[in-house]
Amino acid sequence: MAACGGNKNDEENAAADSGPPPTKEAAARFLTQATYGPTSADIDQLAQVGYRRWLEQQMAKPQKLHRDYMTAAMNAAAAAGTNVTSSNFMESYWAQAITGDDQLRQRAAYVLSQIFVVSFVDSTLSNLPRGVADYYDTLGKHAFGNYRDLLEAITMHPMMGAYLTSLRNQKEDAKTGRVPDENYAREIMQLFSIGLYQLNADGTVKSGNPETYTHDDIAGLAKVFTGLSWYAGPNTADRTRNRFFGGDVNADRDWKPMQGYNKYASNTDFHSATEKKFLGKTIAATDKPDVEGDIKIALDTLFNHPNVGPFLGRQIIQRMVTSNPSPAYVERVAAVFNNNGSGVRGDLGAVFRAVLLDAEARNVDTSRNDFGKLREPVMRLAHLLRTFHAKSTTGKFQGIDNTDDPANRLGQTAMRSPTVFNFYRPGFTPPNTSIEAADLVAPELQLANEVSVAGYLNYLRGWIAINTGRDVQVDFSAEQALADKPEQLLDRLDLLMMSGQMPATLRAQLLSAVNGRMIPPVRKDTAGKVVNQTDIDAATRDRVAIAVFLTMASPDYLTQK
Repeated sequence: MAACGGNKNDEENAAADSGPPPTKEAAARFLTQATYGPTSADIDQLAQVGYRRWLEQQMAKPQKLHRDYMTAAMNAAAAAGTNVTSSNFMESYWAQAITGDDQLRQRAAYVLSQIFVVSFVDSTLSNLPRGVADYYDTLGKHAFGNYRDLLEAITMHPMMGAYLTSLRNQKEDAKTGRVPDENYAREIMQLFSIGLYQLNADGTVKSGNPETYTHDDIAGLAKVFTGLSWYAGPNTADRTRNRFFGGDVNADRDWKPMQGYNKYASNTDFHSATEKKFLGKTIAATDKPDVEGDIKIALDTLFNHPNVGPFLGRQIIQRMVTSNPSPAYVERVAAVFNNNGSGVRGDLGAVFRAVLLDAEARNVDTSRNDFGKLREPVMRLAHLLRTFHAKSTTGKFQGIDNTDDPANRLGQTAMRSPTVFNFYRPGFTPPNTSIEAADLVAPELQLANEVSVAGYLNYLRGWIAINTGRDVQVDFSAEQALADKPEQLLDRLDLLMMSGQMPATLRAQLLSAVNGRMIPPVRKDTAGKVVNQTDIDAATRDRVAIAVFLTMASPDYLTQK
């Protein structure tokens, strides 16, 4: 990402980009923001090469496709007379989250999946798991590319088309009173590009709360997204009326881009040919309707809107670093979106780099009450499984699957958002709290309630304390080797789980709890053979389990700083 360098904002605010290599604690904190969880090896590598080189290495790593896993699963299922489901995608998701070496891309894809939302909760998508896998791959593919390309890729993806009903969307009909479906036109503006209100460069709303668009803009843009349907192939004659409405199924239509059904065959004139006005842009009426051409104009218009940089940048910061970034932080990231230092607008690789290397991300006083974010449930589990080298007996990482239930799971599953608005809103503030009084937001707290808090602890205990009878199991062997040295054990957990930020009060509580589980003295028979090794192993594992569980249950851990 050489093109990401040279920006004045980088020089002034990314001091982490130069100077001595980071300490292990600083490396662990960076990896907590940029990956699914730090490992000892990751920390050592980052401390050796530094932030800049690590980012370059990560962005250069080839992408491993979830779609390939799903295609193989489909072939195996067909041979067995069964079908693939979303469970197969979750196997691939967790395998890559836990063991994948392209951690930055995987983490970035997850961030983008919470902005450009599609969901298995939708009945159509639940029956097309390979398509959803490819959509997730699409987010990963463009994570370090250009936002304009990403916007087009998600717009044309059949899973987005099915989810937000632009698939099979038809032009207006004055005789019947039919109007184009406005769903995607609304959400691409509200959620995927410019937001509801006009923003200053620093992400604050302009004086008077001026709206970015009106219903007339939605109606005009809705006409643009008419005439799209399933992939038919390169031959335009195959874009028939029957295929538009779902017949003549192409085997790869679940993941190949939607196509425009202009007037290529009899009765296939589905795209609006009338005038389209939106966001100050006018596409004139025509007798030669062009779906792809109109979409290009619309996406170019959105891409160049001044809101995009601060709107998108603030949400990426929230997902990775802190819920309440300063306006200056947002403005610096937005400036990189507008110009990556080489005159390129929309360089997402440069944006992710700016988010992670900004002075507010790297050098802030972590004791500040307004800094940090609540770790969302999926990221807590991922941290546990990756940091402690979870392994799969079958090699398929089975059994994690749907963790939606807040009573006995996480209350959250990747790619299973309940709505297009994600699991939580970026501006959510828990009512009647000190957070509200301080005029701050805490998006992830929208998932928290009495049921979900207890459910998380019970689910966590199953992974840590029991850890048997599962295909996926954590490996505490390195920690067990330190169980008879509690101070060293806590040093290790402090680094891996809290980036060296464990408060003295929490450490004292953990030390007391760990010491409360006695390790029996070694007993040997007359031949010198240890006869109580099983009891010793159980005690050392219990000590580790106690320390890890109480750490992950503590408010100090739950708040990522």
